Amino acid sequence: MTPAELSQAVLVAVSAAVEAGELTVAVPEHVTVERPKNRDHGDYATNVALQLAKPAGMPPRAVAELLAARLREITGVAKVDIAGPGFMNITLDAATQGELARTIVEAGEAYGRNEALKGLKINLEFVSANPTGPIHIGGVRWAAVGDSLGRILKATGADVTTEYYLNDAGVQITKFAASLQAAANGREVPEGGYVGEYIVDIAKAITEGAPGVLDLPEDEQLQVFRTEGLKLMVAEIKRSMDEFGVHFDTYFSEKTLHDSGAVEQAITRLREQGHVFDQDGAIWLRTTDFGDDKDRVLIKADGETTYFAADAAYYLSKRDRGSEVSVYMLGADHHGYVNRLKAIAACAGDDMDRNIEVKIGQFVKMLRDGEEVRMSKRAGNIITIDDVVDWIGVDAARYTLARSSTDSTITLDINILTSQTNENRVFYVQYAHARMSSLHRKAEELGITRSTEFKPELLATEWEADLLGQLGEFPRVIAAAGELREPHRVARYLEDLAGAYHRFWDNCQVLPKGDEEVTDLTHARLWLVEATRTVLANGLDLLGVSAPERM
Repeated sequence: MTPAELSQAVLVAVSAAVEAGELTVAVPEHVTVERPKNRDHGDYATNVALQLAKPAGMPPRAVAELLAARLREITGVAKVDIAGPGFMNITLDAATQGELARTIVEAGEAYGRNEALKGLKINLEFVSANPTGPIHIGGVRWAAVGDSLGRILKATGADVTTEYYLNDAGVQITKFAASLQAAANGREVPEGGYVGEYIVDIAKAITEGAPGVLDLPEDEQLQVFRTEGLKLMVAEIKRSMDEFGVHFDTYFSEKTLHDSGAVEQAITRLREQGHVFDQDGAIWLRTTDFGDDKDRVLIKADGETTYFAADAAYYLSKRDRGSEVSVYMLGADHHGYVNRLKAIAACAGDDMDRNIEVKIGQFVKMLRDGEEVRMSKRAGNIITIDDVVDWIGVDAARYTLARSSTDSTITLDINILTSQTNENRVFYVQYAHARMSSLHRKAEELGITRSTEFKPELLATEWEADLLGQLGEFPRVIAAAGELREPHRVARYLEDLAGAYHRFWDNCQVLPKGDEEVTDLTHARLWLVEATRTVLANGLDLLGVSAPERM
């Protein structure tokens, strides 16, 4: 019996009590059952009696007694104890709990997937680094977290579009082009320009691809370096994302908003909503009506369109393309964007608490031998995605960056993340999967396969019960990670599951030794091991991390 099935059983008990006239309450849509921290309190606990007591006009324990009597009649429920003011502690029999292993193995890759967010259309934008240089370490964090979140949201039934917003218009692109032009001509990079080996490499690639470019007038040269430099830089970004296992559904160009007239159309639409005003020769959006600290300029007095105007057009574009919820994942230096982006949604007539979410990720540091690593040879003054992959690998980077809440700063210790120790948490989880795969191979060598005559009631030790309880939580962990937009919940769950498996392994013999017979318990435990291996693989896949069979 899964937690979801038990929750449904409690609901049925409530409904039956209401129909019998024992309770006069509205039947809740959902009942929460949780794993108690103390196993002496049963396999699961629920506080539904406390929730229903006041509307029922009855003491909580009296409500609990009514419901417990009905739950005790359900096949598979061994006992129901009432604790404290009215908590119900439910204990399942071993057969009912052990049957979960079969459920998981038969479901395979589908186990854990649910419909918590079924049909919700979400536009998930992350990384979106300027195409003026390689992805830096802050962007690497969002690549890991954003892609994991996209996978998790899809696993909860959401209709997700992952998107990279290319800021390919404006002043920074001009500086980028000027930096390439200067490098190609052997001149000093202009003030505020870009430096690093990558600038020299791109400039060289452009001059080799267009041999006569340096013979053109300066302004025509600059245009070539802008156009070709952007193409090469965007191709480089896509390559690094692909190698990191991140594949966006859409690369959206800011330039297309300007070229298509979408920016002007957005201003017109916002004016029709009554939030655009003219002042001092400029056009403004009255974002202070919705919590922003100041109103924002859309078009300056000299006629120049602001970045904020493009931001407004971009949000409206997402909505026009069918997004119900637009999730923005921004870097630590973008705190000031939260209120202004939400204000855009409100000015457009949307619900700023539902239709838009802005997440801010904190800084990332890297250590080697206890010292902070600050520089990249290729990029000059930043650590790039290629540096991170070269130093610790894709799996270690993705897992470690996804396992912490984005609200906290994070440190990647190169020495730890390249070690095969339990301190390296990705190794800890992957090793558990490899250990199960090794057990599977050993069983095959001994001619032992999982029998279809599975006897779940034999999985009766405390270590087996603990492992089964952990396995049952997986669908709820995925649902919570999706609803709260917190992929780290999956990583932390996998670590708990790996720990439960290691304890099981240390205390429960799976395969026979020497001349020992293959028993029904052997087969039952092989089912449990395979169920655990399935869940670990499914969870690692949600984080974009491999599940190795050998380590």
